[in-house]
Amino acid sequence: MTVAETLRDAARALEPVSTTPRLDAELLMAHALGASRSDMLLRHSLDAVPDGFAPLLQRRLLGQPVAQIVGEQEFYGLSFAITPDVLIPRADSETLIEAAREALTGKPPSRILDCGTGPGTLLLAALSIWPQAQGIGIERSPAALAVALGNASRLGMATRADMQAGDWTMPGWADALGRFDLILANPPYVEDADPDLAPDVRAHEPAKALFAGADGLDAYRALVPQVPALLTPGGIALFEIGSRQAAAVTAIALAAGLIATLHSDLAGHPRALLFSKA
Repeated sequence: MTVAETLRDAARALEPVSTTPRLDAELLMAHALGASRSDMLLRHSLDAVPDGFAPLLQRRLLGQPVAQIVGEQEFYGLSFAITPDVLIPRADSETLIEAAREALTGKPPSRILDCGTGPGTLLLAALSIWPQAQGIGIERSPAALAVALGNASRLGMATRADMQAGDWTMPGWADALGRFDLILANPPYVEDADPDLAPDVRAHEPAKALFAGADGLDAYRALVPQVPALLTPGGIALFEIGSRQAAAVTAIALAAGLIATLHSDLAGHPRALLFSKA
């Protein structure tokens, strides 16, 4: 069978396990061919199927996310190495970068902090648009920290992105960090018993990066009150939130002396809160 024929059959087979079966099949086939997706579609449709495609497809049929299978995921125009130890970057999180870019127009940040950097997603994306800035990425998982260090190096930002072991739930974690013009965070915010969480996410992505107590707010209760002491005068913080959490997280911010402004993603769903000092 040709690549085109196999893609058709693979997409049909993936329909029960994926909301994007055709895209998944194309990404897996491109990886098996060692080509980009666009090059595969333009140049390899009539080629024979490489031997490596079948085992990749089987892993996806068993529920493993495509990004883990191919080992990378694009975010804000950058390619990030991905392992099962890190949360997979999602396009909706680009809302934080766009909101920061808009808020800081004309006043680029000098120092950026990413709390719970994972594979380095938010910090490295921010550093890519503010080339004069320096950043610190805090990560409590040693395995995730190794991925972040690797991504900083492969994206040419190792001298600007200081990836550090740290846990913002522990006393004194920020004592030596100083203050920042921009703080970014995509903390855990999924309710422990959330029935809407996709099965492949629950089964394959790190639980500590997903779950935050019975109401999904534990991380905000711990981190948001620490933001004022970490911001420079005029600095801002942007936190990703769950679609039903805007009011609750805004209340936490107000109690900490912060003003909160809501930003929605491209689908119109509440996605991020921008915090500034009252």
